[in-house]
Amino acid sequence: MYAQTARTTASRSPDRMSYDRDAAHAVIDEAYHCVLGFTVDGEPRLLPTLHVRVGDTLYLHGSTGSRPLLAARGGGLPVCVAVTLLDGLVLARSQFHHSANYRSVIAHGTAYLVTDPGERAAVFTALVEKVAAGRAADSRPPARRELAATAVLALPLVEVSVRARGGGVNDEPADLDLPYWAGVVPLRLAAGPPEPDVGVATPVPAYLRPAHSPWHEPVVLRGGQVLLEPLDLSHADELFAATADPEVWRHLGGRQPADAAQLAAVIRAYLSAWHRGEQVPWVQRCAVTGAVLGTTSYYEIDPERRSVAIGHTFLGRPWWRTGVNTEAKLLLLTRAFEELGAVRVVWHTDIRNERSQRAIERLGAHREGVLRMHRLRPDGSWRDTVQYSMTVDEWPNAQVRLWERLRAPAPVDR
Repeated sequence: MYAQTARTTASRSPDRMSYDRDAAHAVIDEAYHCVLGFTVDGEPRLLPTLHVRVGDTLYLHGSTGSRPLLAARGGGLPVCVAVTLLDGLVLARSQFHHSANYRSVIAHGTAYLVTDPGERAAVFTALVEKVAAGRAADSRPPARRELAATAVLALPLVEVSVRARGGGVNDEPADLDLPYWAGVVPLRLAAGPPEPDVGVATPVPAYLRPAHSPWHEPVVLRGGQVLLEPLDLSHADELFAATADPEVWRHLGGRQPADAAQLAAVIRAYLSAWHRGEQVPWVQRCAVTGAVLGTTSYYEIDPERRSVAIGHTFLGRPWWRTGVNTEAKLLLLTRAFEELGAVRVVWHTDIRNERSQRAIERLGAHREGVLRMHRLRPDGSWRDTVQYSMTVDEWPNAQVRLWERLRAPAPVDR
């Protein structure tokens, strides 16, 4: 427990206060930034900055030319640091009782400038690792001039308090019958799909990908003709070049991209759906040359019912009459039935897309029916969708037929 002092004693709602060391550390570690308070020439100053905790010391990152870091030279700088996590908005029947659920830490003390080279190096590594675990080994270490331009403040965690609010609405009893909605709107900080810088060709590293169940993991799938790897924004240029044909997009759910930037927007939407657990997108590459050929996905992923759909597929026209599509679907079906334990795989296609219907039927799928006025087409008309499925009982025979088609010398995708 941290010692309670005059500065950390609450004058209001003391029941929300805590001095528990583990609770304070949990809030500090979960938050990515804090607010550093100090005085300059008798006037208050606030500075938002990154932080990291190592043991019972809070380290703050800044520029060697900033006022607090200059003032911290010598005897140190009296500071107050606030760390806050907003967990929800509380909407009451009365305006007075609207509130928020939160967890916050306030730390008082004297911060000193870190000058020891070993301690500084350890703090820089800890700061980078806090941004993304594994990043320190996957990026260039700071150069001497960069170290000289960066300062680190250390604040021993001694005078620390935790304040938190949780739970629901605290309306007055007389207001409980008022005809207004009341409750809590939960809030949380969530990472979106990583967006690579211009010119980056390296795939998004595993430590930046969200933790998903195996059903949501875009593992690499290798075949003799096609390689499926996780779709990434860095694929936009090659994917646009491979699929820049009106026939490729004629029956798809979106308009044909006019350039690589518009195709990147399509990829970004797929990746957002993946982060929400709604889709698993792959890019299709030629297994021999490495050229990008198209994309395909799992969607309507339901591990509880052990069902998944295959779709969002667009493949460059030069590969329509090759075994690429057959092998890609074979890889996806094998993963679904034999690795994930699926009992059902589903396909959907536009009722006007007869070529796609024939291709799905050649996979061994069975037509189940038509979903009428199922989706809007890009031109604003309603699409009737043909639904197909394959069950785990049908998979062994379908697998044999697919392997036979891949071994056949004649073109297989028509």
